[in-house]
Amino acid sequence: MAFFKTKERTKERFSLLLLDLEEYYFEQHTAYNVSKGPAKKRKIRGSFKVCSRSVIFDPEDFTQPILKIPLRDCKQIQLVEKETNPFNEPKPSSILIHCEQVIYIKENCVVSPYRNERGAKTVNFELEVWRKTEDVVQTLHQLHRASCLEKLGDQTAMITANLQSRLARTAFDKFCFQSVAETPHMECAVEMVLPLVSNPGHVCVTNENLYFQPLNGYPEQVLQIKLHQVRRIYKRRHGLRPLGLEVFCSENDFCSDIYLKFYNAADRDEIYYFIATFLENHMTEHTAESYMLQWQRGHLSNYQYLLHLNNLADRSCNDLSQYPVFPWVIADYTSAHLDLTNEATFRDLSKPVGALNKERLDRLLCRFRGMPEPRFMYGSHYSSPGYVLFYLVRVAPEHMLCLQNGRFDHADRMFNSIGETWKNCLDGATDFKELIPEFYGDDASFLENHLRLDLGRRQNGSFVGDVHLPPWASDARDFLQKHKMALESQYVSEHLHEWIDLVFGFKQRGSEAVGAHNVFHPLTYEGGIDCDSLEDPDQRVAMLIQILEFGQTPRQLFTTPHPQRIVARSPDVITRSPSLTSPVSELTSGSLNEDSSFEDLTEESRKLAWSNMGRLTPASRHKIHKDAVTAITVTRDGASVFSTSRDSTLKMFSKELKDFQRSVSFSNMALSSCLMLADGQMVACSSWDNNVYFYSIPYGRRQDTLMGHDDAVSKVLWSDDKLFTASWDSTVKVWQCEPHVLCGRKRSHFELLAELEHDAGVNAIGLNPSGTLLVSGCKDGAVTIWDTDAYRTLQQVDCHAATVHRVSFSPDSRHVLSIGADSFMKVTDVQTGMVISSVKSDEELRCFRWDGNSVLCGGQSGDLLLWDLMSNTVTARISAHSGAVTAMWMNELRATVITGGEDGEVIYWKLHD
Repeated sequence: MAFFKTKERTKERFSLLLLDLEEYYFEQHTAYNVSKGPAKKRKIRGSFKVCSRSVIFDPEDFTQPILKIPLRDCKQIQLVEKETNPFNEPKPSSILIHCEQVIYIKENCVVSPYRNERGAKTVNFELEVWRKTEDVVQTLHQLHRASCLEKLGDQTAMITANLQSRLARTAFDKFCFQSVAETPHMECAVEMVLPLVSNPGHVCVTNENLYFQPLNGYPEQVLQIKLHQVRRIYKRRHGLRPLGLEVFCSENDFCSDIYLKFYNAADRDEIYYFIATFLENHMTEHTAESYMLQWQRGHLSNYQYLLHLNNLADRSCNDLSQYPVFPWVIADYTSAHLDLTNEATFRDLSKPVGALNKERLDRLLCRFRGMPEPRFMYGSHYSSPGYVLFYLVRVAPEHMLCLQNGRFDHADRMFNSIGETWKNCLDGATDFKELIPEFYGDDASFLENHLRLDLGRRQNGSFVGDVHLPPWASDARDFLQKHKMALESQYVSEHLHEWIDLVFGFKQRGSEAVGAHNVFHPLTYEGGIDCDSLEDPDQRVAMLIQILEFGQTPRQLFTTPHPQRIVARSPDVITRSPSLTSPVSELTSGSLNEDSSFEDLTEESRKLAWSNMGRLTPASRHKIHKDAVTAITVTRDGASVFSTSRDSTLKMFSKELKDFQRSVSFSNMALSSCLMLADGQMVACSSWDNNVYFYSIPYGRRQDTLMGHDDAVSKVLWSDDKLFTASWDSTVKVWQCEPHVLCGRKRSHFELLAELEHDAGVNAIGLNPSGTLLVSGCKDGAVTIWDTDAYRTLQQVDCHAATVHRVSFSPDSRHVLSIGADSFMKVTDVQTGMVISSVKSDEELRCFRWDGNSVLCGGQSGDLLLWDLMSNTVTARISAHSGAVTAMWMNELRATVITGGEDGEVIYWKLHD
């Protein structure tokens, strides 16, 4: 999960999460834990770590527990030096710690609640250092004195002074530069912020890189980020103070590459503006308003838009007090079937969670009216570290133990059931929490106890295991899939702006918040209090801890009502331009006139056709080829049908497939695809012999040959006098050719305009209706979206685990559908590169046509399957071929379908009323 991206950098058992909140890890030394047994001394080798509030011993033997000794429980810290040898070389020194408590962590290398052993003890650590250890003991004495101070402010001040002294005595090691030619621009002391913890060190920015060097060398000596790889940077407020900076090297991942907290805003701002000069798109372009417009017009999904708003509002997965917040959208967790067409299924997004239950709201309002200023309605927040870890405890148990002093919560208060959690949010006196992005992601591990954690036993006797799901979800992955569908549903799209008004918008504060019953504690709001203005250090520290643990309201992004999303009646309502890759044929059926033109085609007729697609009936079928049919195309007048096959032939038949007309063979190798060019006089055929052949219909012969690839050509497309050829040589090539030259007697001239490189053989390509975008699918499962004007990559997504069979844009160009040999059917958002739908079929799918919502697929079984992408279900199955369906053509009216199969048959289908 993205939440733990930074933790993956180390495989050590020790982590900063073993420290207390607001504690620092300063240094470590190789040491032995020496204990006296009945027979002899026992020495366990490990790492002796000096922290601001404790001493930690991390043994190399993972069967031994990690020892943590809180400094406040130490009675005496004593140095015992050994004599030197004749060569005056120092021997290891021992540090004896007399303490009242030892905490045992990860016993038998199992993540579980800490075991506390109280009583007078003496622990002997024999340091293996080749210098005097007075400095170590002196530091421990200082930190011990700080931890014993009564006032929290005095403790913090003394520890901070120790930290600042260490930072002042050290500097960034410039030997860590990647190049001797690098020019340093600025260096200063910072802290790297991670969930619940931070790590002090130095940041250095050069003309090429951003470096962070931890003071303690953990988890690595230096972290490097290349400036040319930076895609986004955000100024952050940390603890309601403008000291944070977060750097992203990815456009799509909501987890950053580094989050830094500076000690003053001026240093933060200087580094921010220096890095911003390296960004191609300056940060001022990424405003809430620009994202809002993209979302309104359907270029951003609801999920992606909410992530962007969270980012702009200072929400970060590295700061649990400001973790990204997402809404509950479903209110039905009891039905056996989830009906996304019923408004009663959904939560009222115009109200905060605390106002969804009228009886509870009345009680809260009564208390609110009798409360002195500053008044607040809710005593707890909708997003806090405790709530985030409540949801994520199964994948972040160490974070929960860190937050709760080495303990898990009581078993009955754990995240046991989605339905119970929703009910408690409706009825509980102090529970008003919203959700987190993971509920709308692809990783279901946070719902399953894969780590087999012992999370306790509930009062009913049952152990806390996997999260109990609503009846309408078959498993955790099914729950996430349906939850994502609900977030992107029409109802939520029409009402999401109301929730945005509450959380990020004009109803967040002031009189509008009061009217919307949306008032939280003043400490949670930006500008609610200035901690630096508090003179009492105890009060200042206590206030900061309360802010971090209670939760924080997002930065207000909108001060006026948020506009509603423009929601089309259905995905195919948007006007389309004709696609030359899907020729306009007037093959008709039923009462439709054969003379119908493209202008006469209505969206209503197409919509009606798709609603009745399950009623396709075969008009005729013919055994045409000796091997699998690879492609089908039709002349513009609908008079003739062409098909190619692995039997190396191109064949032409009459409209009704009753009259065989021509059979052409260009080579002895398979033909992989065929395409009717724009003028309707020429058919282009791709072949496994690395060539593209052009067949003239009027002349009845091969007119030209394009020899442009080093391996089999898998697919050809045509748009605006440009020919696109895909090949197993890992390229897609774009050629310029005048169409009238192809139709003449002269051999044509092909000019190579672009060569689009891939990491594997390209097996499928598709163009959007306007020809401005190209999508390619490769043998390694990758799907890439290209800009055909600049010939640059827009998105590259590792969609499938095996060869991509077919790819196609939706009619509105917003999405790409792909099918692969892994039996998955996936929908990718063009704008964001996000896989917004992933469906595993019972059989491998080989070809398809779709309207953005419904998909007609040809399966390995030989059947035609009609899928509804809203519910990810097969709504109709039609028996077709005796082998896999390998090719499919559909006219613009959606009233005629022609399929080809591995059995060599071509079937002509009609759609009847």
